[in-house]
Amino acid sequence: MNELKNKKILIVDDEKGLLDMIKDILLSDGFYNIYTAQNCSETMDIIKQQPIALFVLDVNLPDGDGFSLFDDIRKISKAPVIFLTARGEADDKIKGLGLGADDYIVKPFLTEELLLRITALLRRTYVKTDKESSFMLSDRTVDLENAQVIYDDNKIQLTAKEFILLKKLWENKNKIVTNDALCMAAWGDDYYGYENTLMVHIRRIREKIEKNPSNPMHLITAKGLGYKLVTEDE
Repeated sequence: MNELKNKKILIVDDEKGLLDMIKDILLSDGFYNIYTAQNCSETMDIIKQQPIALFVLDVNLPDGDGFSLFDDIRKISKAPVIFLTARGEADDKIKGLGLGADDYIVKPFLTEELLLRITALLRRTYVKTDKESSFMLSDRTVDLENAQVIYDDNKIQLTAKEFILLKKLWENKNKIVTNDALCMAAWGDDYYGYENTLMVHIRRIREKIEKNPSNPMHLITAKGLGYKLVTEDE
């Protein structure tokens, strides 16, 4: 846990009072590498200088929006992202998660909930296990330690959510992993309603691990149940 407390977190919101409140919450819980920004420009300046481990992004910003900022961040960093916004509409939630964000919290929120979600996301993304650090799927190597898929001279980075889902499937290789189990692994106990987003992430994983994503050999759909990662020895 001490390693997680050292992770650099960037909070982006145009409300200074809210920024200060979230920063104080994290500091009081033992996190001490907290950065804040009030617009897109400040955010990009910070991430070009600091290896941010987790982002908390407001959707409404004075010089842009969180969705566009997310796209710019992804060009530089694969760190997990939580959207924080006053908007509660389902379309915004679907858009944010569909882009590949890791969580979405609607204002007003309980401070304890935000803290728990940040801690859980950091733990799921960065806590290492003693299990295998890599495995092969046909001509591709999945490097769990660096969250990459390697083939020929290419190194394709996995996003935080893709990494969590693929790791869960690998831990249960050649067995069906239910949609509920995958959603819980990626989004925690509050996973209801993420089924469509799961499908988006599965499609993107296939694009990275399969020779022909439209006719997958390894990441197989178990219709009505979930998915199975088929290895060479099945």
